[in-house]
Amino acid sequence: MIVIGGLLIGAVFGAFTAKKRGGSVADILQYGTVYGIGFALLGLVATLVLDRMFL
Repeated sequence: MIVIGGLLIGAVFGAFTAKKRGGSVADILQYGTVYGIGFALLGLVATLVLDRMFL
């Protein structure tokens, strides 16, 4: 669940960042994708750390 949440939050955050900077539709999609992947990876690491700590 953390990974999916990170993906969604990252995509929205990236899209807003690109839109704020005056980017085109392609820029908004690219920022959303890159931020989504990055936040999903952070969520994966968080999931693994939490799993190791409590199980």
